[in-house]
Amino acid sequence: MAGKILVVDDEPFNLDLLEQELAELGYATERASSGAQALQKIARANPALVLLDYQMPDMNGIEVLRNVRQTDLDLPIVLITAHGSIERAVEAVKAGADDFITKPFDPEHLAVVVKKALERAQLKQDVEFFAQELGGRNHLVAGKSEAMCGIIDEAKKAAASKSTILLLGESGTGKELFARSMHDWSERRLKPFVAINCAGLAKELLESELFGHEKGAFTGAHQLKKGKLELAHGGTVFLDEIGDLALELQTKLLRVLQEREFERVGGTSKITADLRIIAATNRDLEAAVGAGAFRADLYHRLNVIAVTLPPLRERNEDIPALANYFLQRCAADTKKKFTTIANDAQDKLLAYSWPGNVRELANVIERAVVLGDGPQLTLHHLPARVIGAQPPGGAKEVSFHDAINSYRRELIVRALAAAQGNRANAAKALGMHRTHLMKLLKALQIT
Repeated sequence: MAGKILVVDDEPFNLDLLEQELAELGYATERASSGAQALQKIARANPALVLLDYQMPDMNGIEVLRNVRQTDLDLPIVLITAHGSIERAVEAVKAGADDFITKPFDPEHLAVVVKKALERAQLKQDVEFFAQELGGRNHLVAGKSEAMCGIIDEAKKAAASKSTILLLGESGTGKELFARSMHDWSERRLKPFVAINCAGLAKELLESELFGHEKGAFTGAHQLKKGKLELAHGGTVFLDEIGDLALELQTKLLRVLQEREFERVGGTSKITADLRIIAATNRDLEAAVGAGAFRADLYHRLNVIAVTLPPLRERNEDIPALANYFLQRCAADTKKKFTTIANDAQDKLLAYSWPGNVRELANVIERAVVLGDGPQLTLHHLPARVIGAQPPGGAKEVSFHDAINSYRRELIVRALAAAQGNRANAAKALGMHRTHLMKLLKALQIT
């Protein structure tokens, strides 16, 4: 855990003794000789742990503790008193203390209490991130195609290193999924994975999200906020759409990459963080550098290992596996009984060019499941743009009769899709009687 242990006591002798014991245990320390000074240093220095004396002249330890807990529920605080009692221990716990020790303290007991308090704080942070991650995790990095197998092999080798990684590729190719998988393949897998979209927030908000802010740093900053870089200590930070990052923030990010330190917005204290950066973009960063829209030094810092994800149209072999995965996932989420994809529907999925890549495929399957009924995903569940797709090389030669039937089929399928499968409404939209539509459905083998 980053940060020093803050020792708070109004007696210099006690401060010296505690700092000596902690130094022998390998901990860095900082001291405060009053409650007011302690509050200032807690807000400014972000200590890893506070050892807080109970009896002090300006405000006692309980008062300091309650003040801290108004804005920070996670900071581990251990109360120290020369007058140990059950009543005082209960009071300390109620006020939010993590533990309680008495003076004169036993060095071995002090070591155990400090170690456990730090471990509990780290565990709490990890659990919070794991819960967040599991809530939205999608581990699908599918690839049976030659192109994708090569990329996965390359990415696994890169993940095993400590190098900064730049993911390139069109929008929707699954760069965040890939970044998550690379995190899981790395030695940081048990630490947090934090994803940040650099184009999703205004510059001021993004700066606060990345670096955090001090209380009072700007209007509305009512309490100290730790940034994503700080919270991801020991883990991986994924910076999506890095090409949209404002130049001012590019400068601050460069410092993080070079020196592994930063300050919160409105702060002056240096904060260090052990991070692995994975950035992603669908932009030409070299062109952006040439245009003065992206810092050349930051680009070279990010572009240590570049991994380019191929568009879906260049790995058609992966479409059936991806489509079936999304079908099963959406069916489970919606409690629909979809199990398979009809051959003619799969042919259209293979023929379509997928300009939105994997994200568009996932959306098409989700739409089909939400609006349709199972057990099979058929042609009429697909949107018109997919139904109208032709295989590479253009359409095959067909007879006049087949061409007419193909056109009829497409019109009917589109009408059914627009009517969400309601045949009466589809017939009305086509300007025909429902009985006639039913005959055409049978003749054209539309299910």
